[in-house]
Amino acid sequence: MARLRLGTRGSQLARWQAEHIAAKLRSRGHEVEIQIIKTTGDSVAKMPLPKAAGSTKAIFIKEIEEALAEGSIGLAVHSLKDLPAEAPAEFEIAAVSERAEPRDAFVSQSVLRLSDLPRGASVATSSLRRQAQLKALRADLKIVPVRGNVDSRLRRLQAGEFDAIILAAAGLLRLQRVELLRELISPEIICPAAGQGALAIEIRAGEAELRRQLEFLNHAETSRATHCERALLKKLGGGCQVPIGALATIVDGGLQLTAVVARPDGSEVLRAIQRGKDAAELGAAVGEELLQKGAARILREATVPGGMAAVPQQP
Repeated sequence: MARLRLGTRGSQLARWQAEHIAAKLRSRGHEVEIQIIKTTGDSVAKMPLPKAAGSTKAIFIKEIEEALAEGSIGLAVHSLKDLPAEAPAEFEIAAVSERAEPRDAFVSQSVLRLSDLPRGASVATSSLRRQAQLKALRADLKIVPVRGNVDSRLRRLQAGEFDAIILAAAGLLRLQRVELLRELISPEIICPAAGQGALAIEIRAGEAELRRQLEFLNHAETSRATHCERALLKKLGGGCQVPIGALATIVDGGLQLTAVVARPDGSEVLRAIQRGKDAAELGAAVGEELLQKGAARILREATVPGGMAAVPQQP
């Protein structure tokens, strides 16, 4: 078999994800080389995401897709939530691996539950999606912007820079950093990002043989659920990064989709939940419900001067 060159970001979590997929490929007899690619998002790691982003959406995948397009790598491993709702025509998602825990995690040294935070407590997050839902829940909370890898964020928590931090549970579990994980947050309180906890394997479009070699990595239930979540993003426009959350789960053989569209300050949070059989149809239906409830106005305001800043998905 030809050597497979796999591209990934250089963060600790991204390397874990790449090694995880590489190990599965090696178990099938493939020779795999991992190539670390520095992305724009990594280059501005100390800046708050809204300031770093400007009008760019996918700052965590741009250079990786450039390497894929030019052929210096043959496949890429991404956190699915980093990928735009609609992939460029020259690429395709060959597989979506089995999802880890999709919910957000409440992490703290001193408080056992999110609801136990004292008035005026400080909570760290770099995600407008989390910020909006936190502020809607507790307007008294102080939101502290924080970037960096999981270890550096946890060190800042342990140093007492803030009272708690909200992180993707999947990253903590994968890196075995669960010592301060206090609570998995219900999606009815903080709805996670579409695709959170799932890994996407991206290739150049039309490479049928490579797609065939990678199809064993695809997890049918995860692929179905995340397709539903991404259909919601597509219905909402996908390119405008206001706070949007989506989580689809398998229920009685069908799907249940919980979704949120919000203003970053938490002054307006729109929620919807529906069940259905077809992933794309359910995603579109929930998207339409949110648009009818007022998401169209929120999305429209995000594109005008003075509206909300466009930001990429939280890494």
